[in-house]
Amino acid sequence: MAGSSHGHTPAAWTGVIIAFIGFCISGAFMVMADPLGFWAGLVVVALGGVVGMVMRSMGLGQPKTSSQQVVRARETASADA
Repeated sequence: MAGSSHGHTPAAWTGVIIAFIGFCISGAFMVMADPLGFWAGLVVVALGGVVGMVMRSMGLGQPKTSSQQVVRARETASADA
């Protein structure tokens, strides 16, 4: 998995950071027993997913690979080992 650079893109980092902030917001408001703030934090989590998908569609994510590329990569990796 280390050779695929899975998740090492601006879209992935941005989406995860926004989602993490949302989890922190939800956690803080859960401790404070404030349901409205908790749900607002979950909205921020969902917003992180949307932002990540939009950035990926703008070309800032990892391009999709075809099944032939995956087979060639596996053959190359097994030949190098």
